[in-house]
Amino acid sequence: MPELPEVETTVRGLAPFLEGQRLVTVSTFRPDLRRPFPVDLAQRLTGATVTRLSRRAKYGIVSTDRDDHMIFHLGMSGRWRTEGGEAGKHDHLLLETGAGHRLFLHDPRRFGSVDLVSGDPLTIFPAFVTLGPEPLSDAFDAAHLAKAFAGRRAPVKAMLLDQTIVAGLGNIYVCEALNMARIAPARAAADVARAKLAALVPAIKAVLTAAIAAGGSTLRDFLSPEGDLGYFAKDWRVYGREGERCECGGTIARIVQSGRSTFYCPKCQR
Repeated sequence: MPELPEVETTVRGLAPFLEGQRLVTVSTFRPDLRRPFPVDLAQRLTGATVTRLSRRAKYGIVSTDRDDHMIFHLGMSGRWRTEGGEAGKHDHLLLETGAGHRLFLHDPRRFGSVDLVSGDPLTIFPAFVTLGPEPLSDAFDAAHLAKAFAGRRAPVKAMLLDQTIVAGLGNIYVCEALNMARIAPARAAADVARAKLAALVPAIKAVLTAAIAAGGSTLRDFLSPEGDLGYFAKDWRVYGREGERCECGGTIARIVQSGRSTFYCPKCQR
């Protein structure tokens, strides 16, 4: 599933095609993805000018001068296709601009979603209301984690994947950050020392920043809007590297937590 860096890469890739552009055509080619398209999507967006593209957690936001905001989630296999042409089998939504750009939302598995809200999406859209702070924001710090983890016996990895604690983190980047901070993924959150939390926050920020710079990680068929692969996978510290050597000299192991693979080094992560 595309995680925060992949969605950020997508939003940045769409901006040159959409920001400041008038939408002359908005068309859907099926009634739904994971859930139905908004019935008035074309009516409300056609003729509107895109004023801004942004991201919240793993969602992209396309804002217009009508104070309507289209919120998209890429699901398991979604991406935006910007090379134009005609709609293909797995293209389900078209945005065409006055400059002639034709952008297709491409989603073979159809686990993505598209919503439309009017007003401030950060306070109106239900999925945003309970989200924790963005991990790259100043609001995400060791004090925030210490408060969220206090008295919690759940594994620290599970807590970091809880979107009410921090928004947008996914399995890959949590594994990477925990290794960088030398924290065992199965350790109870309440038992992580404050000094370790002070190391974990910059580790999370560093991993995400590096992944965004590399265009994200490519799992299965994720591509940027330009059709480029993400190259952060070649720099993975532990993810997908079971049996290989950690930089500390230990051997990377794999365990399963809540049905997800966790990769870590038993030697240096305690």
